[in-house]
Amino acid sequence: MSETWPSPPIPTPSLVLRGRRFDAGHPAVMGIVNRTPDSFYAAARYTDLGPGLAAVDRLVAEGADLIDVGGVRAGQEGEEVGPAQEIERVRPFLLAVRERHPSLLLSLDTWRAEVATACADAGIDLVNDTWAGADPELVAVAAELGAGYVVSHTGGLPPRTDPVDISYGTDPDDVVRDVLAVLADGAARAVAAGVPAERVLVDPTLDFGKTTRNSLRVLAATGAIAALGYPVLQALSRKDFVGETLDLPVDQRLFGTLAATAVAGWLGTVVFRAHDVAATRQVADMVASLRGDRPPVVAVRGEPRA
Repeated sequence: MSETWPSPPIPTPSLVLRGRRFDAGHPAVMGIVNRTPDSFYAAARYTDLGPGLAAVDRLVAEGADLIDVGGVRAGQEGEEVGPAQEIERVRPFLLAVRERHPSLLLSLDTWRAEVATACADAGIDLVNDTWAGADPELVAVAAELGAGYVVSHTGGLPPRTDPVDISYGTDPDDVVRDVLAVLADGAARAVAAGVPAERVLVDPTLDFGKTTRNSLRVLAATGAIAALGYPVLQALSRKDFVGETLDLPVDQRLFGTLAATAVAGWLGTVVFRAHDVAATRQVADMVASLRGDRPPVVAVRGEPRA
């Protein structure tokens, strides 16, 4: 008599960008290149073109499927950056990367429609809208470009606003309910704007508009987010919720990040935005194999000899 074992959650639908398919058996790792002098993680700052391009080469060699390029710090620290300056930071770099890696999937991290429009000739494959539709025109630009679109959750905060006195209600799961409602609505709006469902990603956007307790609760509810029916993106890398949970500075948060990555992968995350691509690649692939969605690359131990 065979046993019935508990199984992991049903995987999210596939993400398809430029004919490439990512799913539970083939998770994607998104390498991060920040074109900002004040990014919270100093090791990912690339203000000069040459080192930035070398970083892309390294991230691709380490297993990155996409490269996410941003020109503005997410938090409120640092200088104000207008649209023209943001375009100057990201457009020449994206063009140089596209020339260097013609088939590489490129993601643009911006909340401004005019920035995405200005970068159209670089062949943007994904618009990573990290501020939950703060510019309502951005999703239409993504559709016009034939790009994917990331729907995020920021608790209603405007761009570059750090959370202060955040509360979603007295029930610890109220934050999860808000995330689910906002992501479902945002994904529906993206599809209505012309972005195919297979190119719509939902990102619970941990840390943004959330306390550390909020982020931990939302991460544990990744399965419910996956059940919305869209591929899930998790941006976990070295974030404050990891640092506060373990009381560690940014440069010591890798192990905590990888633990969160494993949990997120088990619960159905398809895309992982990461500074540490090689480590994230191994964790994502190992979890996919543990779930039964990805066969081992080599399996000869104890097997019958040919």
